[in-house]
Amino acid sequence: MSNPMEQFVVKPIVPIEVGGIDISFTNSALFMMLAVAVSTLLFALCLRKRTLVPSIAQSVPETIYEFISSLLRENVGVEGLKYFPFIFTVFLFVAFGNLLGLFPYAFTFTSHLTAVGSLSLIALAFNVLIGIRKKKIGWLRTFMPRGIPMALAPLIVPIEMISFLSKPFSLTVRLVANMTVGHIMLKIIAGFVAALGVLGFIPVLFNCCIVCFEIFIALLQAFIYTVLSCIYLGDALHEH
Repeated sequence: MSNPMEQFVVKPIVPIEVGGIDISFTNSALFMMLAVAVSTLLFALCLRKRTLVPSIAQSVPETIYEFISSLLRENVGVEGLKYFPFIFTVFLFVAFGNLLGLFPYAFTFTSHLTAVGSLSLIALAFNVLIGIRKKKIGWLRTFMPRGIPMALAPLIVPIEMISFLSKPFSLTVRLVANMTVGHIMLKIIAGFVAALGVLGFIPVLFNCCIVCFEIFIALLQAFIYTVLSCIYLGDALHEH
């Protein structure tokens, strides 16, 4: 049985080193590009023949569009719709990253802290910029909500700062943990197929069930990641 953790190893495809710094093109970067390319291609194919009465293919991207739009309206408000492109891109990137990782010999970049953590930091920086742009200096009220006595500032400000900085951590760990555990289970159970010989059909059936469950988890985690991103965006736009 092969090592179930081997599937998470980042391997260079095109070795590149500049000034002693390794900037190789890796399997992780490849599947990030594939996630963008596949999602763009599928949407382009589905929307190439747009009609007033949508076909089945056209209804798929339109349903996703309406779904993300409703998430923004519910969690941010109508004002949040102007940031729809960013939230929509985040959802597709995470969803396709999760789903592509389910294919044999694929690489799940959403199982890596560095990849997901970088995306979460970008989302945090985006929210900070939006908050400062709208509230100006009043954005600092994020760390000292109105109505709290100034005498409590030494206690409240550090707590609010820790809470604020933990947002990308919570986004990252939830997604990475779910993707990692699911893929480890698939790998371990698949290893029993050869080991059990004639009875190998039992783990095959069990693995098929887990794959179906993993597809659900992949989409669910993309949904949760997007919802939390919307909530954090709402916090940046609105007062406590």
